Order: sequence, then C-alpha cells, then structure tokens
Amino acid sequence: MSVITIEALTKRFGIYPALTDVALSVDSGERIVICGPSGSGKSTLIRCINGLEQFQEGRITVDGLDVGPGRARLLQIRQRVGMVFQQFNLFPHMTALRNCTIAPMRTQGVARREAQDLAMACLERMRISDQAGKYPSQLSGGQQQRVAIARALCMRPAIMLFDEPTSSLDPEMVKEVLDAIMTLAGSGMTILCVTHEMSLARQMANRVVFMDKGRILEASPPAEFFGQPKCARTGEFLSRIISH
Repeated sequence: MSVITIEALTKRFGIYPALTDVALSVDSGERIVICGPSGSGKSTLIRCINGLEQFQEGRITVDGLDVGPGRARLLQIRQRVGMVFQQFNLFPHMTALRNCTIAPMRTQGVARREAQDLAMACLERMRISDQAGKYPSQLSGGQQQRVAIARALCMRPAIMLFDEPTSSLDPEMVKEVLDAIMTLAGSGMTILCVTHEMSLARQMANRVVFMDKGRILEASPPAEFFGQPKCARTGEFLSRIISH
C-alpha cells in the first residue's frame, strides 16, 4: 500500500525549474535512497513531501493527506513524517534530552515524565543515551546527528526523511550515523534518504532513485541499479562517484 504518492510534480524557483514532472510512489515499509549530482532536485523533492517547499504543479499525498497550503494539514503531515537535515539543527542551549522532549510536549501535549521516558528510549535506540545530559557543543558531529535522529523519532513518525545526513560529518563519523539509519531500516520504518553514500544504497534500499536536472531518470532495485543501469546518465554518474 502506498503511503506517499507523487504525481506530475513541478517546482520552480523563479524561472529555474528545480523539479519537472516528477512521479514516485512509496509503499509502507519501503526504503528508498535518492541520489544524483548536486542541483538535481533531490533535497527539494523531499522538502516538498514535508511541506517545507511549496510547489507549483502536481500533487503529493502522504498517508492519504494532500500536501499543500494550510497550517492544520501540514501539522498533521509532520506528525507522520520525521525529517533529519544536513545540519543537525539542535538547540544549542538545550541538552540532548531536552532537545528530544520539547516537540512532543509542545505539539502533542505529552506530559514531561512521559516525554522524558520516550526521549531516553529514542536516544537508547540511537546508542547515545549516555550523552543525554550533554549540550550539542559537547558532542561530536556524529553524536549530534544521532541526537537529531532520536529527536525526530520522539514524534513517533511512520515515515522518515533524511537529507544528506552524513554530508556535514568527518569521514570517521559517517559510519555511526549510517549504522543508526540501518537500525531504523531494520525496524520496518518507511525511509527516503538523499545521500551520496552508495554503501547505504546497496545495503539498505529496496529501490534506488536517480535524479538529474529535476527529473527522475531511473528507479530500480540496488542489484539492477548498480549492475545494469537502464539509463546511460546513471552509468556515467556511478562511474564517477564510485571511482572516488
């Protein structure tokens, strides 16, 4: 059953076409990695799913809800969809624990004790609970990103969106974040992840989506995507990124 449906999506920044006639259907529990060169529309696409970018044409539905203008509807969608960004966006004046409890308490009316228990469970899931009392400045980049993932999980989403979650990390910190994402993948959560980490695409994805110039050129299982890409542009991209 599809939990995300994108039809004929077009998004422009002024006269620049960021997305053109994009169509994609995502089933419950599916794990999709979106890749492509810089400026291909990957991040814009998932930001449209979460209502962070408005689009000019087409339609997006999430769990049967139309994504579009209207604060009440967007709040409903964001209850279902968690998002983790390139930058960690943690509140610097709050501990890891407080960063995780504030949204459930303020947007869902969760009591403080329940929110703290939930936050500790999510931090434990990300193997970062021992750092709950520390502030972001006291944590490594990888630790901060795992706190950011735990914070998103505290909203109990059915769907998680990742926008290049390892791009701001030093190479030695990348693995711990990829391992955290793999943990979520093993739980059956629906995941869309924009990344250049092809190891994640090989290990986690049910499908790999390749975008270029605002269009989806290919969407196929990892074995097919890496072994026998249908599109010449896909093969060209892979030869460049994998050789590096």
